[in-house]
Amino acid sequence: MSCKRTQEFLAKAKVETREEVNAKKTTLKREDALALVKKVSKVYAAKGKKVVYFDLNKDKPSDTELAKVLLGPTGNLRASALRRGKTLVVGFNEETYKKVFG
Repeated sequence: MSCKRTQEFLAKAKVETREEVNAKKTTLKREDALALVKKVSKVYAAKGKKVVYFDLNKDKPSDTELAKVLLGPTGNLRASALRRGKTLVVGFNEETYKKVFG
């Protein structure tokens, strides 16, 4: 979690972090990001005000579609990326955070 807004939101919402990985020191490549998706059933990916949502039990996005929303220009998993149970949230969008973590 390197996003300051994410850290501020989690602190304000009193959400405890079990594990934190510094994205600048530990990068997750495409295959790592896709492996992470296999552990969840919902994916929210935010870029600016746009949020893409996949219900992986119903939607069957291709690895290419998932990679497009999960990875940044360097080919690594975008920060901030948070997992709560079976939900993965990538990028910061306050409304989505309220829905998932609020």
